[in-house]
Amino acid sequence: MLLRAFTWQDSGCIRLLVEEEPSPSQQCLRWWRCPQARTQHGTVSEVASHPRLAVPSIPKAVRDRTIGRWLLICSGTVAGAVVLGGVTRLTESGLSMVDWHLVREMKPPQSQQEWEAEFQKYQQFPEFKILNHDMTLTEFKFIWYMEYSHRMWGRLVGLAYIIPAAYFWRKGYLNRSLKTRVLALCGLVCFQGLLGWYMVKSGLEEKTDSHDIPRVSQYRLAAHLGSALILYCSSLWTGLSLLLPLHKLPETHQLLRLRRFSYGTAGLVFLTAISGAFVAGLDAGLVYNSFPKMGEHWVPDDLLAFSPRLKNFFENPTTVQFDHRILWNGLPKEAKNFPRCLSVYRLHRTESFREPCLSRLSQVCTCFLGRSLSQAGLGWQWLLYWLWHTSRSPWVSAHYSCMSQLL
Repeated sequence: MLLRAFTWQDSGCIRLLVEEEPSPSQQCLRWWRCPQARTQHGTVSEVASHPRLAVPSIPKAVRDRTIGRWLLICSGTVAGAVVLGGVTRLTESGLSMVDWHLVREMKPPQSQQEWEAEFQKYQQFPEFKILNHDMTLTEFKFIWYMEYSHRMWGRLVGLAYIIPAAYFWRKGYLNRSLKTRVLALCGLVCFQGLLGWYMVKSGLEEKTDSHDIPRVSQYRLAAHLGSALILYCSSLWTGLSLLLPLHKLPETHQLLRLRRFSYGTAGLVFLTAISGAFVAGLDAGLVYNSFPKMGEHWVPDDLLAFSPRLKNFFENPTTVQFDHRILWNGLPKEAKNFPRCLSVYRLHRTESFREPCLSRLSQVCTCFLGRSLSQAGLGWQWLLYWLWHTSRSPWVSAHYSCMSQLL
């Protein structure tokens, strides 16, 4: 007797495919005439021995909805990290933790001895020696916990990307295009964490040729913020592309014009945010606290005080604040940011966009105009009043939050 294969019955039992051993001539005839039956028996045997191969495929609608919601949650965590980072910068807490460990620093100091040891490490660096030499242990605990919360939130962002990405990859939720995007997003998250420590390290270095207060490099701060905004926008765009149905809009001249305006305005909003990072890195908001003029002049006298002139745009606090004002409010036509927001809104109110299929576009443009007005108002209020106010953190959080929503 010859045992050929195992198959599963509906009752859950195993049936043996058994038959009498054929003669040599019958074996030869069966070999040539029944290749299909032999292949079917082999397939049944393989599936029976590997039941995981019989998992049904996931519907595309369910897959897109799951991945889209996950990416929206991830983009929200990144936006929260941006806001928390702004508050950490405002409270001058970024240099309170003088070393970086991926796992070991997740546990904060518990006893009085541990806190004193942490405080002694901080006292060895320039920020304490020059700026905070009279700081008490209680005050140090506050800035330490601010930086600690920002770092822990960053680790939460990393886990929110990497763990679900590994699960969805294993379960077959990701097609080839999504695999490339998810790998890029996870890589950007890891790069963002390393860039954050690289930025903090610049503020811990001794600068014998400088008499300025210790601060992180404005170049590294801008890179840190820029990579976070790219991660946020990429996650949000991919998530919304999977969740929202596509509308086939007529390729009219007005629609193409609105699309070009939208891309250009988004680029200017991103550039304005990066210039804001230079303002924060150089404390350029403390230079001129008047609006719309800068002091008594429209164009300050020390605008190009550094040599070479290109250095002014990145290291001169006056020029950096002037650029930030120009990019948002705009004097030259090519550099208008807020007026471009008004133009986008006005353009979508024309007759060509009053169709039912364009209702989503109308809602987006209306919200975009509202957020632009809020962002401009928060910036003016911050410059004129809240810069010197003790309870300024909520206004900074709102300013960063509006910037993220505009992007």
